[in-house]
Amino acid sequence: MKTIRRLIYAEVLKAVAFVTLGFLSLFFFFDFVDELQSIGKPDSLGYGAAQALLYVALLIPSHLYELLPIAVLIGTIFVMTRLAQSSEFTILRTSGLGPWRALRTLLLLGLGFVVLTFAIGDYIAPASDRTAQLLKARYQGSLSLIGNTGAWLKERQGDSSFAVNVVSMARNGILKEPRILEFDGNGFLVSQTFAPAARVERGHWTLVGVERQQYNTRGPDAPRVVTTTVPVLDWPTSLSSEMVSVALLRPDRMRTLDLFDYIRHLDANGQTAQRYEIEFWRKVFYPLSCLVMIVLALPFAYLHFRQSGITTYVFGGVMIGISFFLLNNVFGYLGNLGNWSPWITAAAPGLIYSVMSLGAFTWLVLRR
Repeated sequence: MKTIRRLIYAEVLKAVAFVTLGFLSLFFFFDFVDELQSIGKPDSLGYGAAQALLYVALLIPSHLYELLPIAVLIGTIFVMTRLAQSSEFTILRTSGLGPWRALRTLLLLGLGFVVLTFAIGDYIAPASDRTAQLLKARYQGSLSLIGNTGAWLKERQGDSSFAVNVVSMARNGILKEPRILEFDGNGFLVSQTFAPAARVERGHWTLVGVERQQYNTRGPDAPRVVTTTVPVLDWPTSLSSEMVSVALLRPDRMRTLDLFDYIRHLDANGQTAQRYEIEFWRKVFYPLSCLVMIVLALPFAYLHFRQSGITTYVFGGVMIGISFFLLNNVFGYLGNLGNWSPWITAAAPGLIYSVMSLGAFTWLVLRR
């Protein structure tokens, strides 16, 4: 069985690597063509071909994370149909490779793809995507990543609440032009703090070149505005650099734990977290889609054909994979609009296709 396992694993890994390389090359070309319109603009601050190539290269881990399950499906279908067409799989079956043993063998390989997908999506892709976005923002004239107003965050501290605005985050983690609005328990504006830059430390922000305006609207000498300037100010807060990154960048590009911390922060401050909860559970269940793809590909090994080519079956696998990802995105939007349970919204596509693949496996292998 070790020889059979090595044979199947080697063939599947080579096919998946080939398919992945083809997809990544295609996306790299499309991304670079899309970036050509940004090269040489007067307001691009030196954004040339080299910077565009670096930016596109930094997007490769994100594309790899998105494409790995469908590459696993196409590569595994190609191997299974080729083994069936050449009758090699029939020989393997007579050598003791029963249906359930074949399923266990492929599921073990699928677990390896699950771990790889999780590692790329939770560690490599978020870091590279953040670097890519900050690199592009550095050369695009404006350092704002999500519009002219930047990101807005909210935090409660005792009876007071704070609305925090951050225009952007530099590559070294420095926050640009943070503005902190403080409100009392009745919702009245108490103070406004502005600084050109701030550094996020553990449990506090260090603001440099601070201008603070305190508003007195209910005292005996009201209305009154007191303006003070200090070179350095430490503002205690639980807002971390990861939370600011979530607000500035796309939530599906963040690490799972960072997204979980941000959801807890939104819940603690009375803000809606439906969208981020769906993204969190999608990141939890998305690597498991590699197992679904493996199970979907196994029934192709039990198809009996000799004359027809592999192209039709591989094309069918591509359509199945595309339909899975379309359904996954549709469920995400519908769950957000309909306020569905986040984990059910994220898990439903995988469960539907798992039932379909196990049904096809049972019908083709056990009933025929």
